[in-house]
Amino acid sequence: MSRTSHRRWLFTGGSGRVGRMVRRHWSRYPPDAELVYQSRRDKSDLLWDPLTSPLPSEAGQFSCLIAFAGITPATGSRLELNVTLAEATLAAARAANIPRVLLTSSSAVYGAPLAHAPLRETDLPHPLNTYGKTKAAMEEVCVWWRADGLEVCCLRIGNVAGADALLLSGDRATHQDPLHIDQFADGDGPRRSYIGPSTLAKVMEALANTQSALPDVLNIAAPHPVGMRDLAVAAGFPWTWVRAPQSAVQDITLNCTALSRLYEFSPADSCPDEMVRQWKCQDIQP
Repeated sequence: MSRTSHRRWLFTGGSGRVGRMVRRHWSRYPPDAELVYQSRRDKSDLLWDPLTSPLPSEAGQFSCLIAFAGITPATGSRLELNVTLAEATLAAARAANIPRVLLTSSSAVYGAPLAHAPLRETDLPHPLNTYGKTKAAMEEVCVWWRADGLEVCCLRIGNVAGADALLLSGDRATHQDPLHIDQFADGDGPRRSYIGPSTLAKVMEALANTQSALPDVLNIAAPHPVGMRDLAVAAGFPWTWVRAPQSAVQDITLNCTALSRLYEFSPADSCPDEMVRQWKCQDIQP
């Protein structure tokens, strides 16, 4: 894989919830690279809509494209546009000779685990909802572009603290209307794979800078799963147990061994207190 000598990264999707978190971290702790932020509307570094036009030639040369742009259920847009957007983004990267693309996928491609073991990148996707199905279809699109010489690493991101259902719901909880957490037969609640927004930003830096070729897909989360109860306690939310319904799954977690070979996590990165701290630091505007 060819490399430009100058680290210059194009970041798309910086106006989304997770993209804003990454940007805020980088505004306080700039990486050792020149960052160019794309936007479709506002006065960002680069005004560009991948769905309607190629990457402007005046944008210059980049060593990595970090593609956080995407359609989520919260946006209300057509989720199938995730596939179209990926095609357009990869075509633009290829035309501009950008050697590496970090393309955000989702752990939703896995669906519910068929066993209790953490999900590995080698496990076959079984998405259960439309969002997961469009992300799985997006990943399939990448096969052709890799065959054409473009390095594309699909990032199957788990829960990002502060962009997840529990912390967003818990932030609105009151003692009169507390957060409800499912309780299973062992007396504990759900366990999920999480990552703090600042840790996520640092992982992106490591992947963009890695000199060796990246795998086709990578699970993105802290190495150890988090109990939802522990996260609620760390955030100081009022909460209460409710009996878990029959359809509820207690453990949906990711095996992040491959990522741990590329990024050196600290023990704190898996701690609910640290994840909540990183989320609350997001109140600091860039």
